[in-house]
Amino acid sequence: MSRDERFLSPAQLAELAPALQRQLDDEFGVELGAFDAQSLLLFVAGRIGPAIYNRALADARSALDARMESLQSALWELERD
Repeated sequence: MSRDERFLSPAQLAELAPALQRQLDDEFGVELGAFDAQSLLLFVAGRIGPAIYNRALADARSALDARMESLQSALWELERD
């Protein structure tokens, strides 16, 4: 897996590039070709991808911790004296 493919697959790039092209054209009057749009997407993904990934991991860890606490509580309720 190449460095760029960590964040966006070729299929995702092909899907997202036209949306980026439209957004830049509509909002800023900037016209990009498909290659430039994909290059910009890879750049942005490379810069913000790790932060988003780490946040997702932190959210998953929090959800898992809450679930583990719930399971631990259920086990304590089953304990007998």
